[in-house]
Amino acid sequence: MAVFAHQLHTMIIPKKRTIHDVLEQSQNIYAERPALSFANSTPINYQQLGLMVQTVSQMLAAVGIDKGHHVALIGENSPNWGIAYLAITSMGAVVVPILPDFSPSEMSNIINHSEARAVFVSSRLQCKLVPESIPNVHTFFLLNTLLPLETYSEATEQTEYSFPQPAPTTPFCLKRPEEDDLAAIIYTSGTTGQPKGVMLTHKALISNVIGTYMVQDMKSDDLLISILPLPHTYECTLGFLLPIATGAAVYYLEKPPTASVLLPAMQKLRPTMMLTVPLILEKIYHSKIKPQLTATALKAKLYSWAPTRKILHRIAARKLHDTMGGRLRFFGIGGAKLSHEVEQFAYEGKFPYSVGYGMTEAAPLISGCVPSIVHFRCAGYCLPNQEVKIHNPNPQTGDGEILVRGDNLMLGYYKRPDISAEQFIDGWLRTGDLGKLDKKGYIQIMGRSKNMILSSTGENIYPEEIEEVINKNELVLESLVYEMKGKLIARVHLNKELITSKVEELKRSAQNIQQSAQDLPKAIEQYTTKAMNNILENVNNKVARFARLSAIVEQVEPFEKTPTQKIKRYIYSK
Repeated sequence: MAVFAHQLHTMIIPKKRTIHDVLEQSQNIYAERPALSFANSTPINYQQLGLMVQTVSQMLAAVGIDKGHHVALIGENSPNWGIAYLAITSMGAVVVPILPDFSPSEMSNIINHSEARAVFVSSRLQCKLVPESIPNVHTFFLLNTLLPLETYSEATEQTEYSFPQPAPTTPFCLKRPEEDDLAAIIYTSGTTGQPKGVMLTHKALISNVIGTYMVQDMKSDDLLISILPLPHTYECTLGFLLPIATGAAVYYLEKPPTASVLLPAMQKLRPTMMLTVPLILEKIYHSKIKPQLTATALKAKLYSWAPTRKILHRIAARKLHDTMGGRLRFFGIGGAKLSHEVEQFAYEGKFPYSVGYGMTEAAPLISGCVPSIVHFRCAGYCLPNQEVKIHNPNPQTGDGEILVRGDNLMLGYYKRPDISAEQFIDGWLRTGDLGKLDKKGYIQIMGRSKNMILSSTGENIYPEEIEEVINKNELVLESLVYEMKGKLIARVHLNKELITSKVEELKRSAQNIQQSAQDLPKAIEQYTTKAMNNILENVNNKVARFARLSAIVEQVEPFEKTPTQKIKRYIYSK
């Protein structure tokens, strides 16, 4: 495709598309380059990484883990998580990464369903596992030290992280994986309920690494800060396996990536690349950037005029770039749709962002592009070693279900051949997402096919598009649109802090004597009711007649979300 033909790609493709071959190649080429580290620690280099992986593989073999056996991996992001992942997959065993946010019962169910024989678990998450509930597991490894536990209670005694000492000898002749061997079973959190185990081969993962590199190159002098959960394929493939393949350095935070933790780390490390979800940039924009750009009546008026808004966006984006260390050349956003208003800021401000699109079943990236050629409200173009097409496109609008084909696709869902077959059409993976392709091959995502609502007059209604209109209101943090008894309903989670601030400002105003005499809680309640009515009226004035809302209700608590910050729609639309 012409849009990426100008790039020079120098990535050395391994002889075999396996994780073992990728690591071995990087160990030889980038031996002294930094590989993995905590933000405040000394990194291990690729030579050390290779030796540590070999040592842990030997320990796994010593407790009876062989090629094809399944090993669960439960822990926070850390260099040791990466070492364990590489050790399991490099010896031909199958890794089962489990999200830390899963409940204890979900973890037990996944371990049992996946038939894992051993488990790596961090001391912090040890409390979520009950050994008696996972009888097939015969060995536990403490992720903090990567050593096997003699007794399960040992995990609580070691909270610091340390690296394994490379074994001086090689007592076991380890088997090595082939391209078509199963590498990982990923149990997706999903937004529709029961998790499913996605089976990804070595070839699927490494093909996606290569395809991603052909769209956005990564170099051995690149530095990444990893803030998304590694068990999610988005972070694991693009933020871990791709850096390993190109000799880049990845740094992890020892605490959750709040602003007070993340920003100092960015100032210190000055990353060149990052992977995020929309919520991160949206929070920054709504809490820091927009309030400053609209602080006074004059600023708000200037901000409402497109020419000055673009100038203000450019200045604000430059400041944000400096705040993030000043070296960012790629700020990848995926996992959910970025709001229109926030993308407008990033696009007009020339912030080096790029929105990608993918799914776990595709290992995961399907489309993306470099920041310099981003198309507004699009998710890039199909990776060059994959194919995308629109299934049964609407003759008027051109949108239909997105299908993808390539070596990156899953084998199916573990022990679920029934639903695996339904996921494919003649070798094409059904994404379940609705979208369309423009003349240059860029993908525009409309929404999930299962979320689409058919109006009584036959029109397609995409809840995500209505939510986008709702979310433009400064008082709205999040929203969810669904159908109930033939009517469209919106749940809205409001910014109570901003509402309180506005009510207090009104109470202080001499022009609002009657308002100032009211109790604050009552005034907030009245303001909220009026705001909700205004939101409903404003939305219905902006959407098509068949997409108008019948009612709007307040969602008092934040919506329950998946680890990639997608709202679990199935909870609220029952």
